[in-house]
Amino acid sequence: MGSAPASDDVYLGPGVRTAVKLLIVGHFAVGKTTFVGALSEIRPLRTEEVMTEAGARLDDLAGSREKTTTTVALDFGRLTLSDALVLYLFGTPGQHRFTEVWKDMTSGALGALVLADTRRLSESFDVMGVLEELGLPYAVALNDFDAASAAHDLDEVREALDLLPSTPLVRCDARDRVSSTEALIALVEYLMTRSGELEPV
Repeated sequence: MGSAPASDDVYLGPGVRTAVKLLIVGHFAVGKTTFVGALSEIRPLRTEEVMTEAGARLDDLAGSREKTTTTVALDFGRLTLSDALVLYLFGTPGQHRFTEVWKDMTSGALGALVLADTRRLSESFDVMGVLEELGLPYAVALNDFDAASAAHDLDEVREALDLLPSTPLVRCDARDRVSSTEALIALVEYLMTRSGELEPV
C-alpha cells in the first residue's frame, strides 16, 4: 500500500476527545519522512532540502546513496486512530548537528517511535540515549528496507539494542500505510499501559 492520499479536510471529527503529540525519530536516512508521509491523512508538512556536496561530507550515506534530500527542521502529519483519538506526528531531523533542535521538539510529546535500520543499528543508540535522558518513553520499529533487514530475528535485535523487556519492538515498512499504522498502534498501546490517559484504539 502506498502513501496516504492527501486530504483537503483539515478539520478533526466531532468525536475526537484526545489529541496526542508523538515524535518519529531515528538516525539519518532511516525513513522518517517516508513514514510520516505514508500515514498522514492531511498533506504532510515537509522541510526537506536538496543535499549539498558540503552536507554529503558530513552525513554518512552508506546504504542510502540514492538519497538526494534531507529534513532540516521537521516533518508534520496527522492520523486519526479512532473516533476519539488523533495523533500528531512530528518527524525529526536525523543528523547529529540537529540533535538540539529535536530535543526541543520533545516538549509536549507523550512518546516517540524510533525507526531503526539493521544495516546501521549502532546509530540508534544515540537517539535512544537522548530519549532516555529526557524521560520520553518509546517503542522501536525496524524499517524493513530489504530482505537482509527482514531476515534479522527480533530477539537478536532486542539484545543488540539492549532494550528493556517492556519496550515494544516491531517490524514495519515505512512506505506501507498499514504496516506503519501497526507500528504506531504498538507505541500507543504501550503508552496506554504507562499513563492510562489515552482512549482505547
